[in-house]
Amino acid sequence: MKNSVKAILIVTILAFASCQQKADSELSIPFEKYELGNGLDVILHEDHSDPIVSVAIYYHVGSNREVPGRTGFAHLFEHMMFQQSENVPEDQYFRLVQSAGGTLNGSTSQDRTNYYETVPKNALEMVLWMESDRMGYLTNTITQQAFAIQQNVVQNEKRQNYDNRPYGHSSTVMARALFPEGHPYSWTTIGEMKDLFNATIDDVKEFHGKYYIPNNATLSIAGDFNPEEVKALVEKYFGEIP
Repeated sequence: MKNSVKAILIVTILAFASCQQKADSELSIPFEKYELGNGLDVILHEDHSDPIVSVAIYYHVGSNREVPGRTGFAHLFEHMMFQQSENVPEDQYFRLVQSAGGTLNGSTSQDRTNYYETVPKNALEMVLWMESDRMGYLTNTITQQAFAIQQNVVQNEKRQNYDNRPYGHSSTVMARALFPEGHPYSWTTIGEMKDLFNATIDDVKEFHGKYYIPNNATLSIAGDFNPEEVKALVEKYFGEIP
């Protein structure tokens, strides 16, 4: 009986170890990481299973870079990034990507702001051009009218998702309870309503110039592409941005 139990235990352990090794190998994702001369980190992952490519750019700035009295800026600026830049007309970011058969969006957290697109592989160059254009050539196109519209959109977002929603302020209460006053995690990414009202177009431009720069960003590209061709495109569109 003891020998039978021992044999069962050995078989079970070996089976578990085999499954664990298989799981570990399945989770292995090969990638290449390098850095442009201007400090932009680039991560490439080839996957030829489908003729699509996903692009994501992460800016290492979120609500943690805000200060009391100036909260909600990171999220507000996320909205401004979809308006226009020097070479992409107003409200064309969604239209261009969706017309190519792709999807796109962005999000803001305490520690980062990201923008991402998934497109057919023949639209990859267009997406890289668009992302580089709003990284390097956006602030001169920000108008007071466009800013006021997005300022109002974010204020309404706060009303809908926080102020007028049951338990909507629970995240705010928890943040204040967990972190001391003035700590960058003691407020939510949506910000305080009075700060959103008081934000100015100059504040937004300063925010972009300080944080939306190559050496504060990581560009990730995954999908069906040729690495050498993509490296050339990344250098072409992002390499000249200081």
